Amino acid sequence: MERKYKFIRVKMGSKKHIALIAHDNKKDALIEWVKENKDKLSKHFLYGTGTTAYLISEKVGLPVKAFKSGPLGGDQQIGARIAEGKIDFMIFFWDPLEAQPHDPDVKALLRIGSLYDIPMATNYSTADFLLASPLMEREYYRKVIESK
Repeated sequence: MERKYKFIRVKMGSKKHIALIAHDNKKDALIEWVKENKDKLSKHFLYGTGTTAYLISEKVGLPVKAFKSGPLGGDQQIGARIAEGKIDFMIFFWDPLEAQPHDPDVKALLRIGSLYDIPMATNYSTADFLLASPLMEREYYRKVIESK
């Protein structure tokens, strides 16, 4: 059975709503990345899960809207905001070598990000490439499957 989808265009403003997430073994790497990119990130709206949001606020001095910790539902909260169109960009330094107790939530979050066509980085170099894109500073229209 061939599926044909209709798409709608969803506008991202020039100021992006960026989710910043990191597993325990990757928090230091994400904080280092945020420090290196503080000037660029300060031009956008930042969100994060639990400890990650707290650490970025404390160690880097950027305001971050905090949700629950990932294992306590934070990943699902971020996913819901993506589906609602309130978060349109995600940097998620996940740990591929460590089993996570909330692994189904992590997979669901990555699936939602892909389904809603948001830019996602899961490692340092991809995050660098995305943030360096000229699209970061201007409006962009992503394509999302139209719901019926």
